[in-house]
Amino acid sequence: MNNKKKFSAGPSRRHALQMGGIVLLLGTQHIARGASIVAVRVWPSKDYTRLTIESDTEIKARQFFIDEPPRLAVDIEGIDLIPALRELVAKVKSDDPNISGIRVGQNAPGVVRLVMDLKKQILPQVFSLAPVAAYQHRLVLDLYPAQPVDPLEALIAERLSDPVKPAAPAASVAAAPVNTAPLTPPGKAAAQANDPLGNLMAQQSGKAASAPSVAAPAAPTTSVAGNAVRPAAPVRPPVVASVEPPAIRPQADATPFSRGDTAPDFENKTDRLVIVALDPGHGGEDPGAIGPGGTREKDVVLQIAHRLRDRINQQPNMRAYLTRDADFFVPLHVRVQKARSVKADLFISLHADAFFTETPQGASVFALSEKGASSSAARWIANKENSADLVGGINVKAKDAQVMRAMFDMSTTAQINDSMKLGSAMLGEIGNVGKLHKPRVEQASFAVLKAPDIPSVLVETAFISNPAEEVRLRSESYQIELADALMRGISRYFAKNPPLARNRAL
Repeated sequence: MNNKKKFSAGPSRRHALQMGGIVLLLGTQHIARGASIVAVRVWPSKDYTRLTIESDTEIKARQFFIDEPPRLAVDIEGIDLIPALRELVAKVKSDDPNISGIRVGQNAPGVVRLVMDLKKQILPQVFSLAPVAAYQHRLVLDLYPAQPVDPLEALIAERLSDPVKPAAPAASVAAAPVNTAPLTPPGKAAAQANDPLGNLMAQQSGKAASAPSVAAPAAPTTSVAGNAVRPAAPVRPPVVASVEPPAIRPQADATPFSRGDTAPDFENKTDRLVIVALDPGHGGEDPGAIGPGGTREKDVVLQIAHRLRDRINQQPNMRAYLTRDADFFVPLHVRVQKARSVKADLFISLHADAFFTETPQGASVFALSEKGASSSAARWIANKENSADLVGGINVKAKDAQVMRAMFDMSTTAQINDSMKLGSAMLGEIGNVGKLHKPRVEQASFAVLKAPDIPSVLVETAFISNPAEEVRLRSESYQIELADALMRGISRYFAKNPPLARNRAL
């Protein structure tokens, strides 16, 4: 009998040792009840803060909001408290615009509760994403401010606080100084009154000019979190604002137009502020293409966008607006929506191309096509860029996403023609500083180019999959040359296509 007990005890001890070894081996993967947490990530920004919990199987969550003080509690089902979830506490920084801190605890067996202490009222979106690309299952918590920052107000604050070139003071129509510019033709007064940034600048500086009364349209509403509707920023009464014409100024890190070519003369071409929307591709959860040396597309295009922004902002009557100014994800339809919200005159999306092999090289410029792609390569690139929402992660149930997708079908022939002109001007300048992949503007159905009322182009700055071009994309000298070339292209386009020729409704 004793021998029998010893015999049965042996396998039990061996089994325990084997299980202990398995636990030690899997300890770094954070064993949980039914799901293993692969990673946790936090992406803060002024627009919204995103928390991502990545796991090997799908996890469910329930959330509820407490108003005073503002807190969001999320119960994650099917897991136990593990070190990976505690990492969220340290990942929230003090400068996060929306979250002041996170607490995490075991609320019940198999249920972990996250409590986020918030700095303001928020509208949360909590949703799951199926595996895609390098990611496994993701639980996403997007925290949007209940009162988002108005982009026009943000542009005003930047411009009025600029010590180098303060906004030109507005003057009344009757007291306006006489100049040699041609008299305002019919319809131009309406275009001036439809310059919201200049109008609000004039109002905030206390120097608003008198203008004919124009009925303000009803404030549109935007749906957030799929079930909460908030009014958009109110439309203020239009006021004519006088803004001086642009002058080309030298940049801090390089002299633009330095290839023996002066900027076209803008004198008397425009009498309102020109807004150029810059759209650095990808961001946040979506790294974009990754070069053989590990360079991420989302990083280099943001650097180039910052350099181009500085050049645009040097022009007295121009201002750049970035769809993202940091490392966070912006859905494709939101990028278009942002550009329209500031009534941008141009939309320029910046990317770095990639292919399966290292051979392809050179920059490309793309415009929208109503009749299909101009080449198989253009179609392939468009499909790749249009998949960014899948990788970055979008809440497909949100009503605003559905509405904006419907708007994508409204693009006009006139917009495409203007986009082709802009693309040609930019392609010619880019060819002066680097190799071109194609000598003409290509066309395809890029989702991010479908604003019906804004000339829009997508610039593939180089092939990041080519080792030599990856090195160039990371170099400061090439980024400066490229930013100068893009600025020259913008200038040449406006020299032949003054923005006052277009008058867009809100």
